[in-house]
Amino acid sequence: MKDEMATQERVFRTLARHPGVTRIDTHGASVFLDGKRALKIKRAVRFPFLDYSTLEKRKAACEDEIRINRPLAPQIYHRVVVITEEPDGSVQVEGLGRPIEYAVDMARFDENMTLDHLAKAGPLGAKIASAAADAIVASHGAATAADGDAWVASIPALIDGNSRGLRAGGHFTAGDVEELGKASHEAFLRLRPLLAQRGHQGFVRRCHGDLHLANIVLIDDCPVLFDAIEFDPQMATVDVLYDLAFTLMDLLHHDQPGAANIVLNRYLTGTPADNLDALSVLPLFMSIRAAIRAQVALARLKPTHPDDPDVLGEARGYFDLARNLIHPAAPRLIAVGGLSGTGKTVLAQALAPVVAPPPGAVVLRSDLVRKQMFGVEDTHRLPPSAYTPEHAARVYDTLAQRARRVLAQGHSAIIDGVFAREDERDAIAALARERNVPLNGLFLVADLATRQMRIGGRRGDASDATQEVAAQQEHYNIGRVGWATIDASGTQEQTFKNCRDAIAEGI
Repeated sequence: MKDEMATQERVFRTLARHPGVTRIDTHGASVFLDGKRALKIKRAVRFPFLDYSTLEKRKAACEDEIRINRPLAPQIYHRVVVITEEPDGSVQVEGLGRPIEYAVDMARFDENMTLDHLAKAGPLGAKIASAAADAIVASHGAATAADGDAWVASIPALIDGNSRGLRAGGHFTAGDVEELGKASHEAFLRLRPLLAQRGHQGFVRRCHGDLHLANIVLIDDCPVLFDAIEFDPQMATVDVLYDLAFTLMDLLHHDQPGAANIVLNRYLTGTPADNLDALSVLPLFMSIRAAIRAQVALARLKPTHPDDPDVLGEARGYFDLARNLIHPAAPRLIAVGGLSGTGKTVLAQALAPVVAPPPGAVVLRSDLVRKQMFGVEDTHRLPPSAYTPEHAARVYDTLAQRARRVLAQGHSAIIDGVFAREDERDAIAALARERNVPLNGLFLVADLATRQMRIGGRRGDASDATQEVAAQQEHYNIGRVGWATIDASGTQEQTFKNCRDAIAEGI
């Protein structure tokens, strides 16, 4: 091992001597950046969770990294290259001499465009959040199903490992660490049958495994997943929601609740509906992920600076988040009604991130349900025959069924629909009573001119409402509303404030 490290340091010195080269070290690799190219070399180290102690193992690890990551990020990962010792004693990349090291040949990208850097600079927009969710959906769709029983059996050890790591160093109160571990084990025991069922249904797959924000980069305005775990297949073979939970948790840590909610809702839209019946696993999964990141932060403490306030602050932030997430608030049901053009969808999307438990409410939109019923794209315009009373009844029944599934998992739901009929509103009230959750009904109103102006400005939206439809709706017999009536003729911000004030308690 000592000889391996000495040879490797010789390679490192040679690469670092090249003009303009920058070296970045992690616990398991050294990366040499040169112009548009990056060479990533596995360090000759051995840890409990990885072993790069021999040249053969490092070569295999490089090959695994290409195999695992190239499908996710072909624009980043190119190939494995050999580093040789030539007859004259020089060290060459892709030389003809004796192989002494191997490297992953990668395209260099702008390190400031990873989502953790972007999140620190300001809110991540809906476009980035939606595209990130799409990338995760695609990665899970391509992932290979694996042994679910082994994954479920490994979770208690994950929880115990977190407890040991968080106790080390005495940075957190022993009682707080113990309480987190106890609550996590209790959650696992409660969820174990569901987790086992998901394993049998094929939701345990060989995933990315390390989807925090620093491992998602924006390239050509498109989020790209990179640096997936290649050194331990078992560590990356998890429930797909555990993979997703890393991104959701890290968005919350970076004060991006809006982006976290968009990622959740977009993911649920793009994956099997069975995921609605597993939302109860998210608090445990996100909490475990946050506890892991707290330990990763603490590992950056240097012996010369053991009280680094930045590092300790980051670790404390993740630890507090882990403790908060494991105790989710009770769910609630919110219904947003109103004629076309009153701003229901904009309001629902604005409210969702602030509705507990994190990462916010699942938004169920009547326009999208109708399109799904007819098997068309969201923006495909349906004919008037799709809007008969019979079809409307099916849409609202489906909305109620999905909301029931979400609420049964201890998660909040927001239903977005016109709700022009009393029986539609009564059915939602009955659902809230059935699930024993509070209901906040919000009925938005605005004058016809305002509604028609908004409808006329829509582009690429799922709603089929036209200005003519808006005029026809003026003759609807709404009946007794029974919900909070909200003036939505002003700005989106004013409507949001009015609705948040109307809901008040619990938001």
